[in-house]
Amino acid sequence: MTKLIETVQPAALAPESPSPEPGYASSVWGSLRDFVFSRWGRGLWEVVVLLLVSSFFLLWGLVPYIGGDKLGLVGADEPRYAQIAREMLAAHSEDCHEVHAKVTPHSLRPGDVEASYHCLMGGTVTPILYGKPWLEKPALYYWRAMGFFKEFGVSDWSARLPSTSATFALIILSFLHLRRFRPGGHLDAALIMVSCAAIVAFARGASTDMQLAAPFCIGMLGWYGWYETGKKFWLFDLYFFGAAATLAKGPVAPFMILGILLLFCGLRREWSALRRTIWWPGVTLYLAMVLPWYIAVQRRNPTFYREFFLEHNLERFATNKFQHHQPIYYYVVVLILGLMPWTALAIRALVDAIQVSIAEWKVRNDAQRYVGHHRAGDAFPEFLVLWALFPVVFFSFSGSKLPGYILPSIPPLAILTGDYIFRVRRVGMPYWLLYLHAVLTGFLTFVLLLCPQYMVYQKIVPSPKWFVIAAVGGVLATLLIVGVVLRYGIRRIRFVTLVPLAGLLFFLMTMNGHLLDLNYSARPLAREIAQAAPDVSTVAVYDVRRDLDYGLAFYRNQNVVHYTSDGKEIDGIPEQEHVLVIPTRDADELEVWLHGRVYQQLFLYETQGLSVYRVYPKS
Repeated sequence: MTKLIETVQPAALAPESPSPEPGYASSVWGSLRDFVFSRWGRGLWEVVVLLLVSSFFLLWGLVPYIGGDKLGLVGADEPRYAQIAREMLAAHSEDCHEVHAKVTPHSLRPGDVEASYHCLMGGTVTPILYGKPWLEKPALYYWRAMGFFKEFGVSDWSARLPSTSATFALIILSFLHLRRFRPGGHLDAALIMVSCAAIVAFARGASTDMQLAAPFCIGMLGWYGWYETGKKFWLFDLYFFGAAATLAKGPVAPFMILGILLLFCGLRREWSALRRTIWWPGVTLYLAMVLPWYIAVQRRNPTFYREFFLEHNLERFATNKFQHHQPIYYYVVVLILGLMPWTALAIRALVDAIQVSIAEWKVRNDAQRYVGHHRAGDAFPEFLVLWALFPVVFFSFSGSKLPGYILPSIPPLAILTGDYIFRVRRVGMPYWLLYLHAVLTGFLTFVLLLCPQYMVYQKIVPSPKWFVIAAVGGVLATLLIVGVVLRYGIRRIRFVTLVPLAGLLFFLMTMNGHLLDLNYSARPLAREIAQAAPDVSTVAVYDVRRDLDYGLAFYRNQNVVHYTSDGKEIDGIPEQEHVLVIPTRDADELEVWLHGRVYQQLFLYETQGLSVYRVYPKS
């Protein structure tokens, strides 16, 4: 026997327990039991499970109320985008205060309406960084971050809430869509989606990647809902969320939508579907959402077209101007890692979907309408395959490659995986696939348990103690999955896989979050500077990493002064008193840079190899 086949006795055929004595308690219990096993009860249970699991994977260790905000902003993008949103909010608040108005007018009198319009436009059109326009990205992330800053205050965790909330919307709406169009595997697909490594990582980032991926994917599901039902209501999703994706990252969103739909309709020879997709109320909605900001920002910033469209879209794709070159197979590796620990099942589901699509092509003349079950004529696998592969293939030819570019490919693969797991309950899952999935989960457990040893202590070869701990953890995770699935059936694979993943998230964020914060964020350094030199306002840096540069600027809410950049003098040495952050290895150069100046070491920041000095005013 080469397949694990699940044999579950239908609930309706299960042996009935002896009837209890009639009474109030037994009737209440009976009613409760009937509700739990009813369609509504099962649906409510699925929603509760999805909300709890999603909340844990997306919020634990991110916000103060759920595990604490353990990790400050990391990388160069997070603090830079957060600072832009902060400065836009400050400008917006100042403009609103100037006209004594809010976004919603006090009344419909022309004066109040005009004041509210001035308030609305104030600070919301031009992204600004350190007081200057920053035109690399559209404004959706900044707008949403401004809203969270206004509600919860300016902080690193509130800067990440736009991505987290967008992911929540993606998970919940995907679940509801699949429950309507693909019943059976809907909960599996949603849980797999929310626990993929790529989704967990980007949902916690103060960046624009999830601002594009989430609405893009919701819009694609909406289009397929229209394709199957013919109801224009579903096209609203395509145009509304497509507009949101365009406001997140620009023309790449409508380009990918159009590319996928052209391939899908072309392969199925249903060009009329493409023509019927042009729904004028939807087109009007899209243009009404997108054009006002693009026109307004171009009018206020004549260089916007060149900087945004030409440099940060066309040149970014066609050249390596921004120094993000990677080999052509780069996104295959990113996809494999981003789907962890579901990679084996996802690849098998993708291969199965390709086989189904090929079989469906062979019976094209006898195509049947999709009603929610796998059978010949089902167009959904073909649609998901094209959706998943298009970003990977397209961006593989880009001269500039970053992991977040193919984030829109993860949800369709999660949907295929959830549907595959549901279907193999009846036909059986190959034992090798179960074992491979368990081994990959165990390997992920092993690697992540060792992560602090490398990331914090820079030990490529860990200590014997931690190597044994990680190895035992990996083996236990593998055995747990194999044992539970063999004993209780394939339907348990989703929850038993989530157990080690939840443990790993707790381990990384709760037990090691403070260490990661010390080593990769500028937040602890900014706090120490504030404590050591509370009366010094200016901070300067010399030859530090870009992420530290932008991080200090965010946590200090000021642009830092640069002694040099790439060996060239940029801002020079401030004459006034200031704090200097410099790599410890370069401390000997202070005699050259600060000749004739008095300076004093405040502290060593050993976790990032930095020395911090107080430089006194020039005589």
